[in-house]
Amino acid sequence: MTKQTVLGRVAQLAKANINALLDQAEDPQKMLDQLIRDYTNNIGEAEQAVATTIGNLRLLEQDHQEDVAAAQEWGGKALAASRKADQLRATGQTADADTFDNLAKVALQRQLQSEKEAKTAEPTIASQTEVVDKLKSGLDQMKSKLTQLRSKRDELVARARTAQAQNTMMDAVKNIDVLDPTSELSRFEDKVRREEAKAMGKEELAASSLDAQFEQLDSLGDGAEIEARLAALKAAS
Repeated sequence: MTKQTVLGRVAQLAKANINALLDQAEDPQKMLDQLIRDYTNNIGEAEQAVATTIGNLRLLEQDHQEDVAAAQEWGGKALAASRKADQLRATGQTADADTFDNLAKVALQRQLQSEKEAKTAEPTIASQTEVVDKLKSGLDQMKSKLTQLRSKRDELVARARTAQAQNTMMDAVKNIDVLDPTSELSRFEDKVRREEAKAMGKEELAASSLDAQFEQLDSLGDGAEIEARLAALKAAS
């Protein structure tokens, strides 16, 4: 996996619109579970690729440091050989002095080569460092989004189930007008009221008959009293 591919993949996943994906899902719970699995797998793959990229960058940095150190070392050797040549030449040992001057030139050539290699690696190191920084940032965003997704999973699933239950309830409410069980209760209540009214009528009739009997008894009592008084009047005369 090239660094461009890794960087593009990480950026794509870090910018993924979870809400848009959920809006298109027929089953939000399955969609969330699958999204968590995919994200976890993608993060694992990206981490391996980023680790490889970071490892390559560290190797480049080590090589660069070795080239810089080598350039300094060869510079020191060139200086030492040149001084030795000057000392030998001062004592008339021209041939030996030339040998050390030649060694100084070889050391300088090695120094120059090491400096060129170090300088050539610097743009690559800078570029790779920028890529690694972006990859790390992208991975951090992915991990943050995954954490958020996991923490919100139960809430989103609960909301989806609640919405589904509400829709089911509303569908049932709409059907009440078509088949209302309370209409049967109303008819039964009317029947009960008619029976109650009938009982009240019978009770009223019974009460009227009883009153008439008591009135008849009262009138009989009055007649007996009158006959008794009449008999008393005649006896007195």
